[in-house]
Amino acid sequence: MKLFVLVVSACSLAAQTPAADPASKAQIDELVLANRILTNEGVLDAYGHVSVRSARNPNHFFLSQHIPAGTVTAADIIEYDLDTKPVYDTKMTGYSERFIHGEIYKARPDVKAVVHGHAPEIVTFSVMQTPLRPISHMAAFLGGPVPVFETRDVTKDGEMLIRNNELGHALAQTLGKGPAALIRGHGAVVVADSLHVVAGRAYYMNVNARELIQALLVPGAKITYIQPNEAATMATQDGYERAWTLWKQQVQTPGKH
Repeated sequence: MKLFVLVVSACSLAAQTPAADPASKAQIDELVLANRILTNEGVLDAYGHVSVRSARNPNHFFLSQHIPAGTVTAADIIEYDLDTKPVYDTKMTGYSERFIHGEIYKARPDVKAVVHGHAPEIVTFSVMQTPLRPISHMAAFLGGPVPVFETRDVTKDGEMLIRNNELGHALAQTLGKGPAALIRGHGAVVVADSLHVVAGRAYYMNVNARELIQALLVPGAKITYIQPNEAATMATQDGYERAWTLWKQQVQTPGKH
């Protein structure tokens, strides 16, 4: 009888794990692909990360263990609750800035995916008086100036990483209802309602930053920014599906980039 109980309990536990749930497995496979795509496209370096809210339980999310995004496999994915605590016992170490994701999901029920990266052009705008604003139709989703989160407003100990829930919460407040926020001297967060869209947004926000830097370098240049009506019309694009299709092919066919 004891053996039977143990077998039933083990089966019940297995049924609750992501690997045993088809919807979660599909999400995890897409998350692995997103890690590879964002690395391949230069959005993530060895320290950036991307997550997705669980379709099975919206109070959970999936995020890799503490490894470079370009090396992530399905076996590296950890399921967290919104307090950024692992749902299942694991010996894997989470990213030090995993709290970015949990606190944004907690504050924004509409958000289904989050990217945190450190692109140089984004860091540039995080430390200068000129705000990052959209000039390209592909980045129209930004709408207007991207807010900048300042860790010094929350802590005086010199911490510049989002290593706890307090800092994650403060960052989520700076993000507000918007699609993105910069982190002074550090990088950015981008959010969306799907992995495909967040990948497209993160990529084209970086492209827009490079384009704006180029325009600002022209002596006497008067910049024409995207206007609110243009942002409202162009923000959705095609859900960046054409870009996702291309990027997916490139990571699945090495050497074709």
